Amino acid sequence: MNAGAVLVAGVGNIFLGDDGFGVETVRRLAAHPVPTGVEVVDVGVRGVDLAYRLLDGYRTAVLVDATCRGGAPGTVYLIEAAAEPLEAPVLDGHRMGPDAVLALLATLAAGTGGEPPGRVLVVGCEPASLEEGIGLSTPVAAAVEEAVQMILRVVDEVTQPEKETTPC
Repeated sequence: MNAGAVLVAGVGNIFLGDDGFGVETVRRLAAHPVPTGVEVVDVGVRGVDLAYRLLDGYRTAVLVDATCRGGAPGTVYLIEAAAEPLEAPVLDGHRMGPDAVLALLATLAAGTGGEPPGRVLVVGCEPASLEEGIGLSTPVAAAVEEAVQMILRVVDEVTQPEKETTPC
């Protein structure tokens, strides 16, 4: 069990251009110190593995992936996953984005008794190209450091002890 812990997971396929954004971002994030209890992993295209890992009792999960939302390529988003509608996933062991993984969680939790995270955030980046090829486009490569800094701020926020208030 990882109660109270935070999982930061890079998702994506490095052979599909900007779909490798999540993987590259967590690779760069690994060079930064993170608080105790924060696990940074590259799950790549292993969506089913990520779904099971999310049932390990993490308090917060931050999924990092290319995210098509209609913005300019390289736009970085911070999305509260609970606020987003999820459609039933098409299960494909080689391509399960955060939406499919999250939609699968309830089914897996019922079957395993696992505990999904209390909060799930997605740090996404608008891709320029998801065509076959290795390497990020210029705008997405430029957005990686912005995403790393965003993740560090989120991790700092969710790992800070509750602020005590004194009654008047």
